[in-house]
Amino acid sequence: MLDKIVTPAAHALLRPIINILDKANVKPDHITFCGFLLGMISVPLIAFHYYHLALLFIILNRVFDGIDGELARRQNASSDAGGFLDICLDFTFYAFVPFGFVLANAPQNGIAGAALIAAFMGTGSSFLAFAIMAEKYKITRMQFEKKSFHYLNGLAEGTETILFFVGFCLFPSLFPELAWAFFGICCITIITRISGGYKTIKQYQN
Repeated sequence: MLDKIVTPAAHALLRPIINILDKANVKPDHITFCGFLLGMISVPLIAFHYYHLALLFIILNRVFDGIDGELARRQNASSDAGGFLDICLDFTFYAFVPFGFVLANAPQNGIAGAALIAAFMGTGSSFLAFAIMAEKYKITRMQFEKKSFHYLNGLAEGTETILFFVGFCLFPSLFPELAWAFFGICCITIITRISGGYKTIKQYQN
């Protein structure tokens, strides 16, 4: 829901870094993969209760994620392969962060963490399933013109996910409450995406 506001502002802030990387001829896919590795470092840090340090790597992951696509467009190197890599690694990273909190305190966080990961399956599958159908029926991009994938927006998008991840790391004792709250937001997103996607695709079929 907040991505359409936050994403353009983030790209503007990151433009000086993108300029430097472009001049150094750094490849966008390398940025994507390095960002993923940085994000995954947060998982064992969370598991061993280094929450604030883990938050640093989560933020670095998001910074790299904001750079790769813009760098690809700057270099005229945007590709379906790059978009595929980006979305696969993003969803993998998203799922492993709550898993880190489960490892940190399974009795307290286990059920809430499992529920949140299950909800991520729903938001991710509805996101990608619509992207496949949108490509098939040549449905125009419904949120960001420059994204590699066509998709419907929802309450739970990248910005909301990171805000909750920040909350998890700053207030780890409240992980169950925050995870259940985000679970509810994800469920609303799943319902609205499936409903909206179904109605949209039906229109193109008729």
